[in-house]
Amino acid sequence: MKKFCVCLLILIGISMATTRLLLAQASRTAKKPLVVFVTGDHEYSGEETLPLIAAALEKDYGMKTVVLKASPDYNSEENIPGLEALEHADLAVFFLRWRRLPADQLAYIEAYLKTGKPVIGFRTTTHAFHFPEGHASEKWNAFGEFALNAPPGWGGAAKHTHYGHESSTDVSVIPEQAGNPILTGVAKNFHVRSWLYRVLPDYPVKGSTWLLMGKAVNPDKEAIENPVAWTGTNSFGGRVFMTTLGHPEDFRQEPFQRLVINAVHYELGLKVPRKWKGKLDIHVPYRVTQ
Repeated sequence: MKKFCVCLLILIGISMATTRLLLAQASRTAKKPLVVFVTGDHEYSGEETLPLIAAALEKDYGMKTVVLKASPDYNSEENIPGLEALEHADLAVFFLRWRRLPADQLAYIEAYLKTGKPVIGFRTTTHAFHFPEGHASEKWNAFGEFALNAPPGWGGAAKHTHYGHESSTDVSVIPEQAGNPILTGVAKNFHVRSWLYRVLPDYPVKGSTWLLMGKAVNPDKEAIENPVAWTGTNSFGGRVFMTTLGHPEDFRQEPFQRLVINAVHYELGLKVPRKWKGKLDIHVPYRVTQ
């Protein structure tokens, strides 16, 4: 009888341990990371390309996503409904240009940044806001500076230049970063439609890690090579991944797709997937700037 009781207790102990393990696994599975995309850029159709990235993250990589768009359309500079979703976000992805959001909406972005959680920015997000001089929210013109670790003076004035809308960019992996997790599976050389932004010598700031270099093809002026993707830490202590690419045709390129998917994983502190789920079908037209 005593032996039976001992065996029973052992079995109960094993059962309880197994149950706890299963519950822990279920809890981890249930807690999908939430990625919130905030779009509104006038020109590059971010509100159309990023939902396709979001769909892939949900379908193939087990994430939850929310995509927020300017309302009533991309030309609306003063309203992006749903920013309260940032209260629950694990990662915020911004593709913005010259917005003038009301204070109550900006408050959600500020609260997110102050948590020190990670941020991803595309192309024109260095100059996400454009409030007039003396406006109560004028500080937001420096969004690139405090959220994306841009140097002082980048905000609404957007100090960078580019090499003409008829040009495009050859992209190459910076050799020293070939083993960087964000570059897993990314081709060493590829071509994108984005015209190269001249960000040097001010940007990226000291301490950033340059990942990809761009060379202008058919530039309208004398061109130098410039970094087009890098990582760093913003003034709130949050991880930052920034790329000056983002033309809708860039999203058709498999190396760029993989770069973006990798960056999302990296920013979330997740292992970058070595097994690629395959090229995404992204065909979004470019809008001519107004």
